Amino acid sequence: MRTYLFDLDGTLLDSIDLILTSFHHTSRVHLGRELPDAYWLAGVGTPLRTALRKVASSEAEAEAMLETYRDFNLEHHDRMAKPYPGVVDLVRRLHRDGAKLALVTSKLSIGAVRGLQLLDLEDEFLVRICADDVVHGKPHPEPVLKALEALEAPASEALFIGDSDHDMAAGRAAGVDTVAVSWGPFAREKLEAEAPTHWIDHPEQVLAL
Repeated sequence: MRTYLFDLDGTLLDSIDLILTSFHHTSRVHLGRELPDAYWLAGVGTPLRTALRKVASSEAEAEAMLETYRDFNLEHHDRMAKPYPGVVDLVRRLHRDGAKLALVTSKLSIGAVRGLQLLDLEDEFLVRICADDVVHGKPHPEPVLKALEALEAPASEALFIGDSDHDMAAGRAAGVDTVAVSWGPFAREKLEAEAPTHWIDHPEQVLAL
């Protein structure tokens, strides 16, 4: 049985509007202006702190921005985020069949847990590697390698399913086959640069890999 590592936002959870709205709110509060969607999208899939440090004038401001973002995001989370069609059924089937599963996300643990609660997949993902569990976030391979270690699974038996180029880069660097999903916010051309092993248009296609 294969090992399946899943990204969260853009892969299991349709949360891009929530993410962008949270970034815009945070930049208005701290910078007095909004930055284009394209700017924030470029950093989606990397740790939040990394994205905010790029626009903050100091480490203290970055931490304040992180707090503002997190508070806004959690307040509006359950209203603005929802599962992608078919993903919950897929994960539950894999879990029922005895597959090894892990969540590998650039979210902090508090946000990841909130997402799993909304998806009702807390029991399926007992192994969760979040931004606060690693020194180096995606696209570095550390989160993927840490998930494999926790599952006691070899890279040769694993698939990493994600929606961003950062997911593909992290998976490839960790030696696992990567699966690019087409329903996330990123254009195919962006993911092609990281040469995914597989492409899927529907969640159930994972079962044939």
